[in-house]
Formats: sequence, structure tokens, C-alpha cells
Amino acid sequence: MNADLSLAGRTAIVTGAGAGLGRAEALALAAQGANVVVNDMGPAADDVVAEIRKAGGEAVAVKGDVGDWSMGDTLVSAAVDTFGSLDVLVNNAGVLRDKMLFNLSESDWDDVIHVHLKGHASLSRAAAVHWRAASKAAGGPVYGRVVNTASEAFLFGSAGQPNYSAAKAGIVALTLSTSAGLGRYGVRANAICPRARTAMTEATFAEGTAPGGLDAMAPERVGTFVGYLASPAAEKISGQVFVVYGDMVALMAAPTVEEKFTAADGVFSVEEFGAQVTPYFADRDAHRTYAAYSVAALDNTGTSKY
Repeated sequence: MNADLSLAGRTAIVTGAGAGLGRAEALALAAQGANVVVNDMGPAADDVVAEIRKAGGEAVAVKGDVGDWSMGDTLVSAAVDTFGSLDVLVNNAGVLRDKMLFNLSESDWDDVIHVHLKGHASLSRAAAVHWRAASKAAGGPVYGRVVNTASEAFLFGSAGQPNYSAAKAGIVALTLSTSAGLGRYGVRANAICPRARTAMTEATFAEGTAPGGLDAMAPERVGTFVGYLASPAAEKISGQVFVVYGDMVALMAAPTVEEKFTAADGVFSVEEFGAQVTPYFADRDAHRTYAAYSVAALDNTGTSKY
């Protein structure tokens, strides 16, 4: 394997790695030579470890809830104590509690925020502590890669997933903060918005094949891109958001200002807001110089599910 893509001698943590996307990501990293700390809640973590070892790799299972703040320290310690380093963190663990906003319970909200957003935060904080200390000890930047799992739901919301959409928006903001705050230590942090057929989405995506014969929504397709972002080849990539599925990876642009409204004398009145803003939104499409984000623009299928 090209040295810029190899992860030989490096160690990765993958959360929610017992099945679906996490499993595919753990296997992809192991195939590139990484030692892998496989995190999940149950015995599926042991199965993935066995799969990696059978293929000639090294892995260890650490079970537990990433939303428990101490789990971040536990997983980082497992990586360093078992394999001697921590180089890659893939935050993937998640749950669904789909409800319309008017049916959303406190536990529906808390469960999703706990695993998705707090889980990302607990691991990111623990890894940040480790990399900052390692950089200070080394007297310069170290190797660090963070790949966080967001969703297209953060871009346009999801009527039946207000908790999930909010968590994923928070994960994107966390990713940007991680990139900005840890870049000086050598850490690169990016977010992916994947589409894949897993236990969480099996009722959403119809089966199909794409060039190469692999299922168009196979999680392995996402795992391949995660392996790239984890590699030395991605040194110049940080603070970015990618939509990933099938044979496509789309780099999302940063938010831009669509229109600016300015008070004539420096202080808006309600009447002046009305005079400027109301006509703009009445004929907004005529003013736009760009295409609004849509799933259909990416894949020409017209689907709005992510």
C-alpha cells in the first residue's frame, strides 16, 4: 500500500463498531494496517475483533456507553496502554428515537443527544487531552485524525427526527471547533454525512448495485472514505463536511450570506424591516444566484431521505 495511505503502526478507536457503519469503518482501518479499539455496547464488539484478527490485524474490544463521560478516557487509555498510541478517532455510535416534535418525550430527546452528541464530545475531549499532552512532550505537532458522523438531517432538518437533526448539527459544530482548536497540535478533524444500509436504515434504502457489483448503499463504501480521511494523505483536509454514499463523495461549501439588509439611518424600525425583507421573500427565487441544497441535486433520484 502507498505509504501516504497506510496506517501501519497507528491505532484507531471506532465507536459503535459492532455492526453497520462502525464495523465497516473498523475493518477498513484494520485493512490499512491500523490497530483498532472496537467499541460497542455488547458482544458484537468481540465478533468484530475476531474478524480483524482472522484477517491478520490487531484489535481489542472495549464495551460501554460513549455517552458516559468517563468512557472517553477509558477508550483512549485502552488504545495507548494496549498499542502504544492513539492516532485516529472515528465517532460513529448512535441511536434513533424518531418522533414528530409534538410527540417527542424528554427521554426521546435525552437518549439521542446522550449517545450522538455527548458521545462525540466525550471521546473528542479525551483524545484532545491526549494529543495536546503528546504534542507538548514532542515539542511539535503529532499525528491525529478525527472523523465524526453527522447527517444530511443537519442541513435541512427532518420532520420526524428533531432530536437527531439537532444532535447532528451539534456534531458539525463540534467538528469545526475541534479542527480550529487542535490544528496547532497536528490534529485534523472532519465530519461525514453518510448514507448506508444498516440496521438503523434498512427500511429506508432499497437494495441495488452500483459499478463493481457492490451494493450501492453498502457501508463498506463509507468505510473506504473514512480510511482515506484517517490516512497521512489527508493531511491538508480539516474542518470539512462531506456527504458520502454509493460512488459519490460531495464536499459541502461553508455557509454563505444570501442577502444583506441595511438600515437607512443605522437603526431599523419594524416598518423598514417590512419594506426590505417582505418583498425579498415574496420573490426570493428571483434573487438567488445559487442552487439551494437538495438531495436530488446530488443523486438525481428525487429522494429526500438520508
